[in-house]
Amino acid sequence: MRSSKMVKAPHELVKSPHKKGSLKLEGMSVIEFCFYTQGIKGAFFLQDHLLLIVKSGVYTVRFGDQAYTMRSNEMMLIHKSIGVEYEKTGEPDSDYILDYMMFFLNEKIVDEFLTFAGLKPIYLVNDVVPITIFPINDRIGSYIESLKPYFNNPDEVIEGLVRVKLMELLFHIADSNERFLHQMVQPVSKDRGSIAKVMEENFLNPVSLNDLAYLSGRSVATFKRDFQAVYNTTPLKWVRNRRLDKAKELLANTAFSVTDICFSTGFENIAHFSKVFKDRFGLPPSAFRNKMS
Repeated sequence: MRSSKMVKAPHELVKSPHKKGSLKLEGMSVIEFCFYTQGIKGAFFLQDHLLLIVKSGVYTVRFGDQAYTMRSNEMMLIHKSIGVEYEKTGEPDSDYILDYMMFFLNEKIVDEFLTFAGLKPIYLVNDVVPITIFPINDRIGSYIESLKPYFNNPDEVIEGLVRVKLMELLFHIADSNERFLHQMVQPVSKDRGSIAKVMEENFLNPVSLNDLAYLSGRSVATFKRDFQAVYNTTPLKWVRNRRLDKAKELLANTAFSVTDICFSTGFENIAHFSKVFKDRFGLPPSAFRNKMS
């Protein structure tokens, strides 16, 4: 069970006390550079595609039943609209230094690059997966080093330069690994997925209506219409009630604290969780647990 709040990335990561600096494009944090010397665990829900590059250290991402581990000089592409847990640390032989960058790439940026570069995917990837790992070549390594001076005074870096540096990164990726680029531009699900499957796999994540529609392979309007036909309610009401049912189950059958249960079931603050729980079940969470015991 996840026992910490799943933050939304990239927006909430900007508040991280471990962040050394960030560069922004159109008000959105598109590049994060972090530097750690100790092991850290957490969870985030991606609102955009994430390209994660590790120069030194170990970064493990868990999605569903799978764990993906990157070590020094490797990069990982994680598709948008999924929630993952992570564990990151330095390695003993490098004084436990963890040195990595996170590039948040929305579909607009990727489409702009394809137009600018005159590239068109010539085939569909049959094995598109949510997470893929690739090695870093010398040119991408040099590119990463060229970015670091920009973090000394990030507020003085104009957005046009950030855009150029992102285009440069995507050119390096396209040139070094064609499969990586195709993984990025193809949707995870090319077919219209089961609404029930999408909902059950994601109701604990901080999902929006747009996220759920994307994961199901539908437009927002089509998703809402199909969802109403299946459940006879709205998606967000269904998500809230499903989270409350899960919280009730955990309160009755586990010793996890109310705070842990609040975060692990997708609620973002305890006061709101207590209010909606009482509205649904007649008692606040603590009183409900006392009654059950």
